[in-house]
Amino acid sequence: MPRRPQTAAAAPPPARKVPLRKLLRAASVACGVQFGWALQLSLLTPYVQELGIPHAFASLVWLCGPLSGLLVQPLVGHLSDRIAPAASPLGRRRPFIAAGAASIAAAVLTVGFSADLGRLFGDDVTPGSTRLGAICVYLVGFWLLDVGNNATQGPCRAFLADLTENDPRRTRIANAYFSLFMALGNILGYATGAYSGWYRIFPFTVTPSCGISCANLKSAFLLDIIILVVTTYITVASVQEPQSFGGDEAEHPSTEQEAFLWELFGSFRYFTLPVWMVLIVTALTWIGWFPFILFDTDWMGREIYRGSPENPDETQKYHDGVRMGSLGLMLNSVVLGFTSVVLEKLCRKWGAGLVWGVSNILMALCFVAMLVITYVAKNMDYPPSGVPPTGIVVASIVVFTILGAPLAITYSIPYAMAASRVENLGLGQGLAMGILNLAIVIPQVIVSLGSGPWDQLFGGGNAPAFAVAAGASFMGGLVAILGLPRARIASSTSRRGGRTGAQR
Repeated sequence: MPRRPQTAAAAPPPARKVPLRKLLRAASVACGVQFGWALQLSLLTPYVQELGIPHAFASLVWLCGPLSGLLVQPLVGHLSDRIAPAASPLGRRRPFIAAGAASIAAAVLTVGFSADLGRLFGDDVTPGSTRLGAICVYLVGFWLLDVGNNATQGPCRAFLADLTENDPRRTRIANAYFSLFMALGNILGYATGAYSGWYRIFPFTVTPSCGISCANLKSAFLLDIIILVVTTYITVASVQEPQSFGGDEAEHPSTEQEAFLWELFGSFRYFTLPVWMVLIVTALTWIGWFPFILFDTDWMGREIYRGSPENPDETQKYHDGVRMGSLGLMLNSVVLGFTSVVLEKLCRKWGAGLVWGVSNILMALCFVAMLVITYVAKNMDYPPSGVPPTGIVVASIVVFTILGAPLAITYSIPYAMAASRVENLGLGQGLAMGILNLAIVIPQVIVSLGSGPWDQLFGGGNAPAFAVAAGASFMGGLVAILGLPRARIASSTSRRGGRTGAQR
């Protein structure tokens, strides 16, 4: 079970703080991981429908992510907590970061070439046909991709927490750096997804089983591998883990003989109310985000551009909408990056709980705006060309852009809060990040299972899922504002600093 906190007298002398520039380099792998994640979010839901999976079941494909994250990230975090820094030439976290990046590279190759591999298995490549072989290959690659994402991001978050010595302010800065690189990866990834001419630069990607849209996706994933290799090298090679971090836990584990799952779920009994509040707000936040993540570009292609990936006559309109959605997500990432830069100042001025709560309410308002735009577009007469009115497109892109601010907060504040609040429980940072991940993946499982049938119940559009997202986001905002007030955060930080002697 988690160890009781030690007294200040038994604590070792504080080590020299890691320079912020090293924290910046340590977080750079987030750019490579998020580049592929941006491609996954913007292009794979439309692509899997092209392979023949109906819209109602497209969300089930995304079960791969939360189901793998349910065990992979806590398990990887647990294992990395058990490695003494001196026992590995790369330390405790970096071997898992490198292995996760290698899994991502193998996965994107599998997904990108799934149509070609499916043809080798006998798929009918006629437009509109269901390609069972390609779907099977795609699912294998998709699952491996999510395993790699979870195996990389969890140890990287724990790595940053190790380097900041759980100083709340430096932890927030490190997570803001992480969010900044995620924003950069998003910008590059969504810009890549929005460009429709990659097949001309990489003509070998066009094959009898892989048309222009498929070739663009394949080319984008090849670029992803290059960026992933560079950023992983920067993180792994340029930042040396101090030998003192985590050595006591790795060398003298009090629960070494216990089963991992028992340790994971048994640790819940030690959680204080602030920890539970962080987990509850995180769960409600991700119930809000996941419908948007699943269907953002699909919503633009279907509801705004009135296209369909299943109907060959409407495929072009659908892909025009998907590319416009990718443009909106790129602008979303620009706002995400700017918000990450000023986030620490906002938290110092208003408190992390208030900032998180307000951002969730802003999320809810944006999802309500998407419902209004859907209603207006459905009841509006489009010109004979079928191109949606400029006002509708601009309004949609503005909503996508504004959502970048709450997304930056979602990528930063929950992790910083979790890292600082579990310090006195004796949990390793890897396991702590895995526990927080449970509050993310369990809502994703619920949304993945329910969003498709829920949308079909109301006619097959994406609006019902966005209505649920708006409600969950608003509830999460209220809980954050009422349950994580500024005074409680400040006093908790002060008490923790008095016990541990952490330097500010």
